[in-house]
Amino acid sequence: MTTAAKLPAEAAALPADLVQPLLEHAVAGGAPSVEVFAPATGRLVTELPQSSPGDIERAFATARAAQREWARRPVRERAAVLRRFHDIVLAEQDAILDIVQTETGKSRAHAFDEVGDVAVNARYYASVAEKLLATRKPRGVLPFLTQVDVRNRPKGVVAVISPWNYPLALAASDALPALVAGNAVVARPDNQTALTALWAIDAAVRAGLPRGLWQAVLGRGSVIGGEVIGRADYVDYTGSSATGRTIAQQAGELLIGYSLELGGKNPLLVLADADVSRAAKIAIRACFASAGQLCESMERIYVHEAVYDRFVAEFVANVRAIELGAELNYGSDMGSLTFQRQLDTVRAHVDDAVAKGATVLAGGRARPDLGPFFYEPTVLADVRPGMTVYREETFGPVVSIYRVASDEKAIEAANDTAYGLNASVWTKDVRRGREVAARINAGSVNVNEGFIAAWGSADAPSGGLGISGTGRRHGPEGLLKYTDTQTIAVQRVLPIAPLPGMSEELWAKTMTLYFNVMKTLRQK
Repeated sequence: MTTAAKLPAEAAALPADLVQPLLEHAVAGGAPSVEVFAPATGRLVTELPQSSPGDIERAFATARAAQREWARRPVRERAAVLRRFHDIVLAEQDAILDIVQTETGKSRAHAFDEVGDVAVNARYYASVAEKLLATRKPRGVLPFLTQVDVRNRPKGVVAVISPWNYPLALAASDALPALVAGNAVVARPDNQTALTALWAIDAAVRAGLPRGLWQAVLGRGSVIGGEVIGRADYVDYTGSSATGRTIAQQAGELLIGYSLELGGKNPLLVLADADVSRAAKIAIRACFASAGQLCESMERIYVHEAVYDRFVAEFVANVRAIELGAELNYGSDMGSLTFQRQLDTVRAHVDDAVAKGATVLAGGRARPDLGPFFYEPTVLADVRPGMTVYREETFGPVVSIYRVASDEKAIEAANDTAYGLNASVWTKDVRRGREVAARINAGSVNVNEGFIAAWGSADAPSGGLGISGTGRRHGPEGLLKYTDTQTIAVQRVLPIAPLPGMSEELWAKTMTLYFNVMKTLRQK
């Protein structure tokens, strides 16, 4: 049985003097408010105001006015705001960790992952923005005579539609590069975790960001999502593949750009020569961070038959040792699910698998004795096609484990999915690990890690293939997607046309000679 540490009932309450100032950053109140409850205890957190179409229109009008002035500021001034924001997030992490835990139910260690992510991204984009946004001077069609400047212009107002599972990381780390690129941001955080996003906005204002440049409108996506997208110049969305398709269609009709990070059914491969003990230990975090409510987390483990029995024994023992709880300290290993619907999905997937012949090696039970939505970390074996959990994303603390006869069979099985977000490969032969990783259809693959190595490397792009999405966050791509390039070409001295008295035929022959000479000289 999984051990547990109960959450004190009083720990779910956030002080009113913390909550009320945050709500002032929301452009909301024109629609009826909703109640938000703490998942770990069921206690009321706040009455959350909601945004009407008029509120949304006002937010975008304010953002557009603020953006025009912000875009004229030197990039180094914009980057300085990110550096101060970085310092505030780290210095005040106890406050934001309390908010994240209260709103999501996750453990404090998993909440800290979000603090680390935001700090790393703030530092990275503050460091590289000036270089990435600098005017580039490529070669003109006629060297010395044609002078070309390529500039990166901000899109305007970016809509950041962020989910509830990583409310700080996915609200702030997408907004920061948009802001430093010269844009304004209108955020639509999930109602359940809106206070986290509002805290980030408040911290940014205290770091020197002009008021009105980063705003939040509040409401269910099905109610206000279309209103937000319809006014935006670019859309950044993280969430389900089904909603991603809808957003892509809306953005396509408006001819605006979008970036989508969607679902995953991520595989972890334990090759024949893997360090089994290390893999069995690190796989715990890879599978059960934030109670498995992470697009990057592992839901499928393929283990070479030569090490299968040993890996399963050690992995299951580690899973059974996980301590459940969501007290506002570092006392628990895994927290609660966030919604009843997530608990219902987890139960349905596990119950369906068991009814069709799967074996529960660990977990498999809800824990209402700990809180409304707690569910034990669960390991399933004997999972086969026809079981819901075999192909569908669970998005909860459930992983299926499979015996494979060879590394080739593991690669084949890993790629047998419509998703392609993240993967993990375990081997002592790093060269072999890289070769296997290159054959897996996923936007990121970690060798001898679960997800943090790739995700935490802010200079490298992150995103999905297949129905896991399109576009990238992190890296230069994560900033430049929020800009449009503009080419300014100046022609000097001679025109790109026949000289006076030159026939069109002679002009064509002259240019043909020029093109061939440039090719011979290997010039661009």
